[in-house]
Amino acid sequence: MARIELKHVGHAYNRIDGTPRYALYPLDLAWEDGGTYALLGPSGCGKTTMLNIVSGLLTPSQGQVLIDGRDVTGIPAARRNIAQVFQFPVVYPSKSVYENLAFPLRCRNMPGREIDRRVNEIAELLNLDAILQRPARKLTPDAKQLISLGRGLVRDDVAVILMDEPLTVIDPQLKFHLRRKLKDISARHGHTLVYVTHDQNEAMTLAEQVIVMDNGHVVQVGTPQDLFENPAHTHVGYFIGSPSMNFLPCVVVDGEIRCFDQPVARTKVRTDALGANLTLGIRPEFVDIVAPDGAGSLAGRVADTQDLGAFSIVTVMVAEGWPVRAKVRHAPVAPNAEVGLRLSPDWIRLFADGALVSGGAISAM
Repeated sequence: MARIELKHVGHAYNRIDGTPRYALYPLDLAWEDGGTYALLGPSGCGKTTMLNIVSGLLTPSQGQVLIDGRDVTGIPAARRNIAQVFQFPVVYPSKSVYENLAFPLRCRNMPGREIDRRVNEIAELLNLDAILQRPARKLTPDAKQLISLGRGLVRDDVAVILMDEPLTVIDPQLKFHLRRKLKDISARHGHTLVYVTHDQNEAMTLAEQVIVMDNGHVVQVGTPQDLFENPAHTHVGYFIGSPSMNFLPCVVVDGEIRCFDQPVARTKVRTDALGANLTLGIRPEFVDIVAPDGAGSLAGRVADTQDLGAFSIVTVMVAEGWPVRAKVRHAPVAPNAEVGLRLSPDWIRLFADGALVSGGAISAM
């Protein structure tokens, strides 16, 4: 229940020659009181570094961390009133499940009746109520992680809950249930929840705002819909979506967007606004398979079809080394068949040197 603000926060380690190697490049970021956020990106992109800076486990090499406007950069983790759940289970093996969950409340001298109420509420939420009296050391890794998760949730007076890939060892079916429950708990108690993950499904289903990271940089912050429809960078288009966004080299000639010398759409974007490396991006959901001689379509040859029941993923090679994936309801196409690909102009995005180009309406040929 707090607003978290990072002001020019960055963290670097010194190389042997004394030059800095940034794990997290300087940034400004704010997490609003009661919001639900996800830090999304591949391993090593700086997600956990940012989380540990907020919790106080790591002191940034520059910048300030503010909680409700108070500078806590130099304040130790124990005095920040923050709950943090780690990727792998952290439990007291000699204690029962009940005592593991109750421990943070006993440390705050909470009355026994209130401890019992909170522990039972969280145990029921996490399906631990049947094993409350069992010692933690005899449990499976996923059950131990549920205890660790429960210890982070059992307090309702924390400023913020930080979660570092807490569902990694959890059964896939239970993950779906827990993501929904985490969102419910955050809304019910007004917690500010920050969730680190490399799984786009976890990020998109849990968070109101997703922070996409790459190589120590924050690439884009937005709602799941923003990231899917208007990725600000090719990295976001690649990382969000399954399958990811298609990317093709292109040029704009007299208002025509051309890929491999084939016109696919028209645009009003100013030529002088484009960089040297222009890329067309489009989601597989907005690629239709048509006759190979269709006007304004991109010619290619079917390389692969994956039937996933409700839909199929058809991969078409439009040039050597350049596949385009189409996500279609039915795929009555044979391997090696020549087809045309019609790219929905409303969903074509242009990127110059990796960054989204704005201000140019795109239309059909």
